[in-house]
Amino acid sequence: MNTILCATESISPNKVVCVGRNFAAHIAELGNETPTELLLFIKPNSAISTNLKSHHNDDELHFETELCFLVQNNRLAAVGIGLDLTKRDVQTHLKSKGLPWERAKAFDGSAVFSEFVLIDDSKAAFSFSLNINGQVQQQGDCELMITKPDAIFAQISEFMTLQDGDIIMTGTPAGVAVVNAGSEFVAQLYLSQQLLLEQRWLAV
Repeated sequence: MNTILCATESISPNKVVCVGRNFAAHIAELGNETPTELLLFIKPNSAISTNLKSHHNDDELHFETELCFLVQNNRLAAVGIGLDLTKRDVQTHLKSKGLPWERAKAFDGSAVFSEFVLIDDSKAAFSFSLNINGQVQQQGDCELMITKPDAIFAQISEFMTLQDGDIIMTGTPAGVAVVNAGSEFVAQLYLSQQLLLEQRWLAV
């Protein structure tokens, strides 16, 4: 089982539950329709990796930076940043055929995470950013989300058991693009004005 770090503890999530189309600007940049209900898909434990790859089986990958929450004791207990890696061309083809997205979203190495930080309040003013090679590429915060983290957790829990260690990825803001090998990715997570964590990845 692939693991992630939460404070000083190593955790093996059973699954990663992802929210699609949760930022209006990202919906617009890809020309998608705004969903009338929460759009969800799942990445298995085998998708989790510590390496940021630019390709998988000859398909180029796009990054999507997301605020992520780790579930413990039936609540959102820790927060971190994740990259939802996507085979955009494959996804576009699947969408055009009305087919599921697993081939574009759930492949090995498609979920890359920072360490997670324990929190008391999942309704706090979290914000995040991604810089690539020193340039700001993505910025987001909870206020810009169509569905807020607590509501996401509640809606998922209506039909699916969230186990301790499971991760929820809450959607990406505008600015998604191709992962270029050799690029340095620096993600930062803030609580109000306080820097909670910073994560660096070098794309390979």
